[in-house]
Amino acid sequence: MVRKTALILLIVLLPGCRAARSAADPQTADLRSGAGVDPEQTLRLRPAGVSRDVSAVRSDFSGPVSLEAVVQECLRRHGGVQAARKRVEAAARRVTVAGSLQDPMVEVDNWPTAARSPQYASGRMTNEVMVSQQVPWFGKRTSQASAAQAEVQAARAELSALELRVAEEARRAWYELYYTQLIQGVVQEDRRVLENLLTVAEARYETGRAGQQEVLRLQAEQSSVDAELLRLLQSEESARAELAGLLQVSPETDLSAGESAEAGDPLELQDLYERAVRQRPELQVMLAEIHREQHLADRARLDYYPDVTMRMGWGRMTTEGSMAHGADGVDNVSVGFGVNVPVNRGRLRASVHAAEAGAAAAARDYERLKNETQRDVRQLFSLAVSQRDSSELLRDSVIPKTEQALRAALRGYQVGATDFSDVIATWRELLKFHVAQLQMELQYRQTLASLERVVGGGGVVEAARPSEAGAEGGGEGEVIEEGAESGPTEVRGVSMLRQLKQNYRRAE
Repeated sequence: MVRKTALILLIVLLPGCRAARSAADPQTADLRSGAGVDPEQTLRLRPAGVSRDVSAVRSDFSGPVSLEAVVQECLRRHGGVQAARKRVEAAARRVTVAGSLQDPMVEVDNWPTAARSPQYASGRMTNEVMVSQQVPWFGKRTSQASAAQAEVQAARAELSALELRVAEEARRAWYELYYTQLIQGVVQEDRRVLENLLTVAEARYETGRAGQQEVLRLQAEQSSVDAELLRLLQSEESARAELAGLLQVSPETDLSAGESAEAGDPLELQDLYERAVRQRPELQVMLAEIHREQHLADRARLDYYPDVTMRMGWGRMTTEGSMAHGADGVDNVSVGFGVNVPVNRGRLRASVHAAEAGAAAAARDYERLKNETQRDVRQLFSLAVSQRDSSELLRDSVIPKTEQALRAALRGYQVGATDFSDVIATWRELLKFHVAQLQMELQYRQTLASLERVVGGGGVVEAARPSEAGAEGGGEGEVIEEGAESGPTEVRGVSMLRQLKQNYRRAE
């Protein structure tokens, strides 16, 4: 009899024990491989896919990379995004758990001795097996599953919000590297212009038409430009390291920004408001939390109704050692049910009120975040418009006028009518405006990236127009050009300075 009882227990428990030891997700397999390992060694265990090796240099990312390629790779490799996707998967699995019945209960009793066995009219009971199953009141499992489904929606919205933040960081880092390269090209061209001016000044000094202070002043300007180039090189390395970190590649990867994406004007403010309220993931999280709390409140109200527990039993009877005369040894079979009695009304009311308060709090959080979203949209929109207008003002008005002033100063310097310090001051001013225009365009595009995150993605600009990064305006000379492998190639005024140098060489 004891053996039969043990066999019944083994059959019941074995499937659950085996299932508990199995790992459905291969990424968790290594976490369980430490069973029986010294506790001091468990900290050294790592899940599958985790490496302690230094990040390798990615040759496929060496050289110019496009903005969209960077964004897609960051989303694919970002550890936080991968973790958020796993959280969505975990939440989706919990929906099935929340809507399922509890496991049935199996009870086995055994009476090995006749003196302690229950006696019935049909004989002495030696073993009894009781199987019971609790069945919740109608609607309870549905409410639980609906609340779990709302958690899945919240997890998906949190994933979308994280993806937008990662995309924003990738765009800002890419733009930082791209415009740092452009600014570095402008400063490098400025240094070449100073070298041309230095040649002219040396020729004038040798002919007695200029003083030595002009040569010394140009040499000092060259040292200042060299210092600026060193600073820009450091900024470029920092921007490259930031971008490499987002891509999860070695900082030693020779990254550079490819061709510039086209810029455009922001959408109308009212359109941005509507899109942000309709599709911002953070607001979707709040809505999902409201739904979850409402379903939990519905579930709490159903606790006023009892749950039913159904039972079925089987008892093995024997005439051996039976005290009843005429015992036949027919096995007992029983069927029954039970209910819980929800008499603790205070606990039930508190549960309902807690869920209702949670729903009201989530609703207030939604309203607060909606107002903050509209505020952020307004601020970013105003900032973007200001940066765009400032960039266009520098490009279309300030820089062309400064270029005209430089050309006039160069002509005057050539004939000795303009002081050398005026030429240098005008050129430095023009360089400052060139750099300021590039920096303003950088800030404009970074602000658009932040605005796209706040409104929930999907683009925030109208029909794109060709990018006009760098100094551009009326007048003669070369224009700053964008390329995939280098920054600006020439700045207006360079050809005039070279012509000035050639004139002095012919005069010699």
